Amino acid sequence: MGNYAASAGRMVAHNMVTTQFELDGFKVVRTLGVVRGITVRSRSIFGTIGAGLQTLVGGNITLLTNLCERTRAEAFDLMLQHAAEMGGNAVVGARYDATEVMQGVTEVLAYGTAVFVEAAKKGSCQLPVLSSQVSELSDERTAQL
Repeated sequence: MGNYAASAGRMVAHNMVTTQFELDGFKVVRTLGVVRGITVRSRSIFGTIGAGLQTLVGGNITLLTNLCERTRAEAFDLMLQHAAEMGGNAVVGARYDATEVMQGVTEVLAYGTAVFVEAAKKGSCQLPVLSSQVSELSDERTAQL
């Protein structure tokens, strides 16, 4: 387990991350392993008071929404740094998880699988075959026999 937070300058591009297990237009050349980014945050006393006042009005509690978004973004970027340190240029199967460690303190985990991908060959792309086309192909092959 390396200290991947130290390499803040190098990380996988955001457009090379997917929740799928394949990245469209690319083929996985090497699977490098699980990567993660973890951050633990708590609300400040001022944030707690401000959020409490916003709950009186109702609607979106922007103080907490902004805190959650910053926390997720930080965990996500840490995951991308970890992937780059392992030699990856993409992350597949990306997910988030959150756990309340103690009252007012939350851990956010971003995780996925670091992979090294290359652009898929242009000529190797196959279009999906419709079920009506399958029966026509079967009929043609049967006639040839």
